Parts: sequence; C-alpha cells; structure tokens
Amino acid sequence: MQFEWDHARKTSESSVPDLQLRKSANAMKPKSDDLRPEYHFDYSKAVRGKYYKRIQKEGTNLVLLEPDVAKAFPDSASVNNVLRVVLKAGQAAQRPMRSAGRAKAARR
Repeated sequence: MQFEWDHARKTSESSVPDLQLRKSANAMKPKSDDLRPEYHFDYSKAVRGKYYKRIQKEGTNLVLLEPDVAKAFPDSASVNNVLRVVLKAGQAAQRPMRSAGRAKAARR
C-alpha cells in the first residue's frame, strides 16, 4: 500500500518536508548585525596578555564568593564594609589590654 505523501519525498527518507528543513537551516544562521554598536569589538587591535606581567608582579584582589555568601551581599561595597568591621574587631582583639592587666596586678 502506498500513500500520497510517499510520492512527495525526493531523495531524503525524512518525514519532514524539504521546505521545513530549508526554513530551519536558515533560522540557525546568525543575523547580519544583531549587536548594539557599543558591543562591537575590533579584535585586530587586541593585545594578548596585556595585563599578564602586572598581575604576576602585583597579584590580584579578585575573590570568588560561595553562592550562599554572595546572597547575603548585594554589592561589593557591602562586602567591603563587613570586612572592615571584621578587620577592626581582629585588631582590637590583638591589642594588649593595659587597663585590665594593671587591675590584675594591683589585686595581687
């Protein structure tokens, strides 16, 4: 038994008509210019390893936060503020407690 659509097939055994195949192949091609002008980059002017030596010499201050920590801080300013508080607390804990030391010595 032979159906009408069997005659419509050309050399392909696909059940998808040739017209749809051509249409989807064109849909996958990139558009000619779909980027905003500010995103165009002239790669001919790019310099490979431009900052490599400086990073090797000075290091970097980039820190990757774990996702749960990143949720607690909306921006880098809030992270910096909390870190400054931690630094001050650490410095205060390292200072010798002169008044407390003198009080203990006076009691003896």
